Amino acid sequence: MFFSRKKEKRGVRLLIASDIHGSAKYAGELLAAFGREGADKMILLGDILYHGPRNPLPEEYAPAEVAKLLGGVKENILCVRGNCDSEVDQMVLPFPALSDYAAVFADGVNIYLAHGHRESPPLNDADVYITGHTHVPLNTREEGFLHLNPGSVALPKDEKETRGYILYENGVFYFKTLDGKVYDRAEL
Repeated sequence: MFFSRKKEKRGVRLLIASDIHGSAKYAGELLAAFGREGADKMILLGDILYHGPRNPLPEEYAPAEVAKLLGGVKENILCVRGNCDSEVDQMVLPFPALSDYAAVFADGVNIYLAHGHRESPPLNDADVYITGHTHVPLNTREEGFLHLNPGSVALPKDEKETRGYILYENGVFYFKTLDGKVYDRAEL
């Protein structure tokens, strides 16, 4: 006897990360997570190659290697520019990182993206605003909109030194460590 299972339709799955700062080690771990999660797109919130003058050198600092690693999934990357990303970086990156802001419309949700070093755009109550920059995970409601931050992939600055990302699927934002463990979540 054969059983037929209806394949469940899933919504878009987004992996959202920030602040790689040139670490080939953590870029590799992020790519492993991207593959493991089966995400449709990887959203990078800036500070991809350069470590910045106020940050220490991250582990396995190799900006050219990071660009090469990310090039393997360049068709699946949406990236905004961070405060440490320069025009020279854009010449090395195999995908655009030209704008300070971007928007994704997924499952009826307006998701606005920025590195977080500039003023936030005007947002509505049902909007989601995701930023990086601080290297500290954030999950809060501000003036009605949901404000999230995945923290930093390479140089975390929270008490637990959480290296991670956010996975969005079906109206839920899962905060995960690079090895895939959920430690927080936000629902719409």
